[in-house]
Amino acid sequence: MRPYQVCCKCVMDTSDSAIQFDADGVCDHCRSFEKDVLPNWHPSEKGNAMFRKTVEQIRASGKGKPFDSIIGLSGGLDSSYLLHLAVTEFGMRPLVFHVDGGWNTDIAVNNIQMLVEKLGLDLYTEVINWEEMRDFQLSFFKSGVPHLDIPQDHAFIATLYHFANKNNIKYILNGGNYATECVRNPLEWLYHGTDMAQIKDIQRRFGTRKLKSYPFSNILYHKGYLRYIRGIKVVKPLNYMEYTKEIASKTLSEVYGWRPYPQKHFESRFTRFFEGYWLPTRFGYDTRRVQYSSLILTGQMTREEALAKLASPAFDPATIDEEFEYIATKLGISVDELRKYHEMPLKTYRDYANQQWLFDLGSKALKALGVERAVKR
Repeated sequence: MRPYQVCCKCVMDTSDSAIQFDADGVCDHCRSFEKDVLPNWHPSEKGNAMFRKTVEQIRASGKGKPFDSIIGLSGGLDSSYLLHLAVTEFGMRPLVFHVDGGWNTDIAVNNIQMLVEKLGLDLYTEVINWEEMRDFQLSFFKSGVPHLDIPQDHAFIATLYHFANKNNIKYILNGGNYATECVRNPLEWLYHGTDMAQIKDIQRRFGTRKLKSYPFSNILYHKGYLRYIRGIKVVKPLNYMEYTKEIASKTLSEVYGWRPYPQKHFESRFTRFFEGYWLPTRFGYDTRRVQYSSLILTGQMTREEALAKLASPAFDPATIDEEFEYIATKLGISVDELRKYHEMPLKTYRDYANQQWLFDLGSKALKALGVERAVKR
């Protein structure tokens, strides 16, 4: 077993088993950011001018239509601020699309409602069949893998893409960005959410019902067919302008009464439990290391501030028993059964059928074409 080590520049450590350090103690996440992201990232007037050309294309594609684009809104910081900018800064007419997977927090529901009402927009909400979602999520608990959020994340992605395709909407606005996400979660922590071989294998082994209405989308469908045959483009506007957590949170709070969350992705009650408690205590994976490292590299947090925050757990020890009871009750199982899954042998994506080779091949091809940047994962 390798000795424990933490990067001297960010806070990524050997809980990422694939991490590599140079002679100065700097990790490969930091080196990847400097080599692959910084030279191609322009959060400035240059980037803003580049994006305005894309805005013209988006407006032209929506001429005579009720919408010129679609944006998936979770109620989180990134997608909320993106919606604000798209409408108020760039005069776009997006359809606001929300997927209700059954785990919304009250804060998220309120944030979404406040935004769409004050911006005068239409909100389309797709509700996932709860019995299917419940069975699907229990299958992942029973499998023992870390990536328990796939049933929820996959539904969000697949539903959005299918809707855009069905309604001939050519531009999907995505809140993904380098400013807060330049360091990616290691693959062993959060595996590919669209690996259909893995999804089918886990549901076949542990599921109790067929997922007849649950939306699915494989990587070839949305990375190949939709992009190159249907001409549907995914655009990440936040990469073309100055974007920080502080600016976004302050703006949204003052303009819309938007309320912040304790941690990134905590707009979902399930994700709050999963990332805040389950991953750190069962696997030793603390996603705050990824989030804080991104903020360190982009100058939004000091390493000392990050280490101080990491000294305390992401979950509240005083209320974790209540969280266990809520999650178990929602899933229709006992607290004892949920705790049994927490103590079972650890598994990884490698223990089940997977298409990792296909994702590697696609990633290399897209990087060679200059479509995607080589951010370590």
